[in-house]
Amino acid sequence: MPDSPREPLLEPANEPLREPARLVSRRAVAMWTVDALLGMAVLLAGQVAWWWFDRGNTFWHWVVAAAWLVLGGAYVIVMPRWRYRVHRWEATAEAIYTQRGWLNQERRIAPVSRVQTVDLQRGPVAQLFRLASVTVTTASAAGPLRIEGLDVTEARELVDVLTAAAVAEPGDAT
Repeated sequence: MPDSPREPLLEPANEPLREPARLVSRRAVAMWTVDALLGMAVLLAGQVAWWWFDRGNTFWHWVVAAAWLVLGGAYVIVMPRWRYRVHRWEATAEAIYTQRGWLNQERRIAPVSRVQTVDLQRGPVAQLFRLASVTVTTASAAGPLRIEGLDVTEARELVDVLTAAAVAEPGDAT
């Protein structure tokens, strides 16, 4: 027997949890590809060390090498492009929206009134591609919101805008 229609538990909010409108920089695909290649290089070094020190049955070395090549290659090719299609962000006068991940995807919204700190980070690979990440710490147990792969100029502007908005809010964002 089908359920009878019920009234909503809560009235819809003015700003619902929705997909953010802005994509990260297209150069983020290259940055994530290089990051993945660096991770694969570390695994390859482990594979080579195992092969070097274990002079026993080479069958398992070849099995692991083939699996590493197939899975590692798929990871390097698929992950950066998939992440680019998922990663989005948006900042409005009321809230910051983020969507990130690739296997485990997360969509979050944080009111500007809850912003405590805004940080800009640029690791070596991000600097190579003129990209940056912005981390917005809020008064939330869920942790900070992170936007990766932004053009460095856009990231600096976002930090300035969010910082000004947070300073303009009365109270201490708790």
